[in-house]
Amino acid sequence: MMELNGHPVGADALKSLALTGYGHFTSMRVDDQHIRGLSLHMERLARDSRTLFGAELDLDQVRALARRAVEGISDALIVRITVFDPDFDMGHPAASGAPQILVSSRPAGPQPMPPLRAKMTPYVRDVPAVKHVGLLGALHARRSAQLAAFDDALFSGPDGLISEGGTWNVGFIDHDGNVVWPKAEVLSGVTMALLQAGHEHAIIPITVDAAHRMQAAFATNTTIGVRAISAIDGTQYPTEHPTLARLRDVYLSQPGEAL
Repeated sequence: MMELNGHPVGADALKSLALTGYGHFTSMRVDDQHIRGLSLHMERLARDSRTLFGAELDLDQVRALARRAVEGISDALIVRITVFDPDFDMGHPAASGAPQILVSSRPAGPQPMPPLRAKMTPYVRDVPAVKHVGLLGALHARRSAQLAAFDDALFSGPDGLISEGGTWNVGFIDHDGNVVWPKAEVLSGVTMALLQAGHEHAIIPITVDAAHRMQAAFATNTTIGVRAISAIDGTQYPTEHPTLARLRDVYLSQPGEAL
C-alpha cells in the first residue's frame, strides 16, 4: 500500500524523492490498530518538518492518512510516513516549504528477532538528529558489514565513541547489570525513549574498548523492539540476560495508542 495525501501515487510524484533524497520519515509498528509511542512518532515528524522544510505539519492529517493504511487489518504492520516535497528543486532548496505526506505499509515481522552480529564502522550520519531519507552511507556500511559476515554496522565517531547502528539505537549492560546508552550525536529512537522512560539507565560516553568490556549489548527500534546483540567485531555477548528480559517486558508493557 502506498498513497500520497490519501491518493494513489505515480512515478512523477515520487521523482524528486528518488532523485534528491530530501525528506524525512518515521516507521511505526501497528499491532491491532495501536502503536507504542505514537505521540513520540508525531513529535518527530513535526520537529523534522520544521528542520527540513521550515513548515508545520498537520498531524491530524497524518494520523487520518495512517488510519487508511491499517483500516480493516488486524495483522501487525509497519506503517511508514515519509514527508517530502514533490516540487523540491535541488538548486533552490530554500524555496521548498510545502511538504506532502506519503504513507506506505508492509507486514511486520515477529518479535523478538534473532540476535544481531555487528561490525564496528567509523561513520557519522548527516544531520544525525533527523530521521531523514538519506540512507546511502548507512546502507553502504550495512552492506560492507554483511560482506564481512556480520548482520549490520555499528558506528563510531572520529572521537572513538560509539553512537548508533545503521537504523537502530544501541544500548549496553555493564558488569553491575546497569543499562547504559551512548552519549553521542544520534537519532533518538522512539523505542529507546520508551525504554529510558520505563527503566533506570545512564547515558555516558562509551568507547569501542569499553563496549567490548560490557556484559551484554542490544539494539532497539520500532521494527525490532529489543534485539540482543551476540557479537561486536570479535567480542561475544550472551544473548540471554535478566536485564534484557526486563527491558523486553518494559517495552511490551507499554500501552499502544490508537491512531
